[in-house]
Amino acid sequence: MDVLFAGIAVADFGAALAWYEQLLGRSADIIVKDDEVMWRIADAAWLYVTGDPSRSGHALVTVAVADLDETVALIEDRGLRSAPIETIAGAGRKAAFTDPEGNMTTFIEVVASGH
Repeated sequence: MDVLFAGIAVADFGAALAWYEQLLGRSADIIVKDDEVMWRIADAAWLYVTGDPSRSGHALVTVAVADLDETVALIEDRGLRSAPIETIAGAGRKAAFTDPEGNMTTFIEVVASGH
């Protein structure tokens, strides 16, 4: 596989666009059409938000980051609040942000394994 596209369907595209700009700290990289935009998250990974009321509110997206505390602090400085940071024994830590429609974007910091 070469590229990952992770999609988030929303009912209120305008409100969702503003929320994801806050979450990601910037405007979308690509405007596909009036109700679909994309952000490049990594070299081969894109997050897209699309107006699709029949599918809205059920997305689960996870993004691995090097420094979870820094990532959460930057997002919270932009006005969004995460659920409490959770520690998963032997695996790492995570913080979830849920948009107004119920879609969840979780940021994780993975513990290096000794394997």
